[in-house]
Amino acid sequence: MQGRFALMVAAMVMPAVAQAEDAAIVVSASTPLSGAADSGRVLIDAKALRAMQALSVSDALARQTPGVVINEVQGNPLQSDLSFRGYTASPLLGTPQGIAVYVDGVRANQPFGEVVSWDLLPSAAMEQVTLVEGAAPQFGRNALGGALSIRTKDGRSAPGIAASVSGGSYGRLRGSIEAGGKADNGLHWYGALEGFQEDGWRYASASKAWKGFAKAGWEGANSGISLSFNRAQSDLNGNGLQDYRLLARDWRSVYTSPDNTRNIASQITLSGHHRLSENLTLSANAFWRSIVTRSINGDMNEGALGESLYQPNAAERAALTEAGYTGFPISGETQANTAFPKWRCIANVLLNGEPNEKCNGLLTRSSTRQQEWGGAVELGWTGMGQHLTVGASYAQARARFIQNSQFGYLLSDHSVVAVSGPGAFADGTQNSENAFDARVDLHSRISSLGLYAADVLTLGSRVTVTLAGRYDRTQLHNRDQITPGGGTGSLDADPVFARFNPSAMVDWHVAHGLTITAQAGESSRAPSAVELGCSDPASPCRLPNAMAGDPPLRQVVARSLSLGARIERKAWNLRLTAFRSDNHDDIQFIAGGASGFGYFANVGTTRRQGIEASGAAHWGRWQVGGSYTLLDATYRTPLTLNGGSNSSNDAAAPGFDGEIAVRPGDRLPLLPRHLFKAQAGFDAASWLSVRAEMVAAGGVYARGNENNLHQPDGTYYLGAGKTDAYAVVNASLEIRPRKGVIFTAGVSNLMNAHYATAAQLAASGFDANGAFVARPFSGPVIGGERPLVHSTFLAPAAPRRFEVGLRVQL
Repeated sequence: MQGRFALMVAAMVMPAVAQAEDAAIVVSASTPLSGAADSGRVLIDAKALRAMQALSVSDALARQTPGVVINEVQGNPLQSDLSFRGYTASPLLGTPQGIAVYVDGVRANQPFGEVVSWDLLPSAAMEQVTLVEGAAPQFGRNALGGALSIRTKDGRSAPGIAASVSGGSYGRLRGSIEAGGKADNGLHWYGALEGFQEDGWRYASASKAWKGFAKAGWEGANSGISLSFNRAQSDLNGNGLQDYRLLARDWRSVYTSPDNTRNIASQITLSGHHRLSENLTLSANAFWRSIVTRSINGDMNEGALGESLYQPNAAERAALTEAGYTGFPISGETQANTAFPKWRCIANVLLNGEPNEKCNGLLTRSSTRQQEWGGAVELGWTGMGQHLTVGASYAQARARFIQNSQFGYLLSDHSVVAVSGPGAFADGTQNSENAFDARVDLHSRISSLGLYAADVLTLGSRVTVTLAGRYDRTQLHNRDQITPGGGTGSLDADPVFARFNPSAMVDWHVAHGLTITAQAGESSRAPSAVELGCSDPASPCRLPNAMAGDPPLRQVVARSLSLGARIERKAWNLRLTAFRSDNHDDIQFIAGGASGFGYFANVGTTRRQGIEASGAAHWGRWQVGGSYTLLDATYRTPLTLNGGSNSSNDAAAPGFDGEIAVRPGDRLPLLPRHLFKAQAGFDAASWLSVRAEMVAAGGVYARGNENNLHQPDGTYYLGAGKTDAYAVVNASLEIRPRKGVIFTAGVSNLMNAHYATAAQLAASGFDANGAFVARPFSGPVIGGERPLVHSTFLAPAAPRRFEVGLRVQL
């Protein structure tokens, strides 16, 4: 395939070079350092971000960008999964990352898990967000579905002083202050400080974040240089998925808590460019960054479901007495009279016996420290009817991931209380046949080298050909500090992934304002350290991942095709695109039972194809726009997956673990088939503007329902195994009483719709009233196990929210 593609590219290049020597260059290539301002789609600029009153770039893109939708799996507004045509950029470990994100030419995907932390990006300092669609090999790893290029402000683009403050529902308060300027000698400077806090609309969901950004530079006639510094800190609570029955009882409820993530990040970036001659320009950057992430997650211990957690026996009572505990039952504690048991858990921790079976809670703490440094250099040449860019990038990263899990018990508010004692931690030492070791201490070293080129050639005045290619080499050096030496149970590994990916695009300017575009390309992503360490179906991982040494995964290769047409007129524009992308050796996170458990696996080929139509118009005081995306995202390879919570599994009896068969054509989970967006704005007066928008999406299949066959039976399997379609309306207004003063007011989810953006099938330990139930059924008993209740867990979206604000600019 790669050889045939190269021949196709060569056949397109030769006539272009021969005929385009005197043609004028109309566009330049999209590359990491040049961004995508010329050949990508500018989605959002600073003014649009302010008008939408968006909290983050992911929030803004989800509101108006065609093909973009968010899954609120984590349940925090700063931790959404962003998906574009079936490819995702997410802050959560366990989500396949298919979009490369760059900020001022530096890759924002973090080295350890390739995640994108939206809470660490400098929102107030963003000048422009641009999208390169389809496979974009020149942007390197993870650009399977495209690349986002974010450009920050400087003193030339944002002079003066501006301050804003806003507040609203659920204790939300946010604000920012910016200052920038430039001097006649070419010096320029800019700084921004922003903060955010809220109580959150769900229980135990208070969050806060602040970010500071500063940039200073000099711009001359032929050269320029800038130095920027970004510092961000966040304390986020996201309570994730909840059993649909408990959401129906209380939309604000949480399954278990706490679920807290704290980030601290710093980054320094040095960028420069120099015009070597009339046709030759050199650009380069260098960066260093540090990210420290700490999390604590209270979860239900699935190992306790089906076990006897009630009335302590004689040995357990003796252990409790010796430790000084009082008030435990001497006899008669049962499931019927005890909603939240704890005494057998405490006793088994003291005895180092079977806390893995007697404790219904598990408190997992993790710490990830990452440092990365590197740089890139590009040489751009213009002449002979083309614009050629060649570049190289290199980055080194160090990461240390530490995790432990402590046994505990659930309280009536579903929080987890950890227990101290000899058997407190899941370290495999318990006197139990099902004891497990959840400890991780992994040191990783990651190096990545990229060599790339992009060339734009013109054929006369009507045809433009863009060719690009990149060679990537990624090497991982993992060393297990608990079980060193390699082999079974060890995380030691030294895999190397290397590949060259090409792409080609032809723009045919058929007539004035009408352009037809055809594109073909390949891109790839290497498995991350997280994915490599969690790929055994027999040892599913809790996220953040409790890893186990497994065979290396293969890297993912995406081959993409698209054909589109666009019409641009003075007052309106229309765009229609048909696209297809096949992921070979795709890596996905497969549900492994309880919420948050699973494993990574190469699942063969998956396909994302569809059509997308969008348009916008303005006349007089009105501006309107809209888009529709039909996405057919399916498996193309037969698979056998764990389906313990899926009613169609092959277990011996309902309620037990089993496997499901996935057939070609079954839809991928969490990706809506239909997505519709509409926007309207009206300038009612010179001092008043009103804006409204609607986002409507089809329902998605739950993780765990990859075969799309789950059907609830009302006893063992509850919930539909998918979400319902939804439509949400937002509205806002701006009042400008005088120059430089803007009052804003907005409402999100105007109709107060209750809807979910993601789902997962899992065993549930609570009844419909929220009481814990260890053994929902007395039998049958098969292999020492009893059947469980399995439910559909949903990611609830925020209800109606109001916010008002003030911005002053001098």
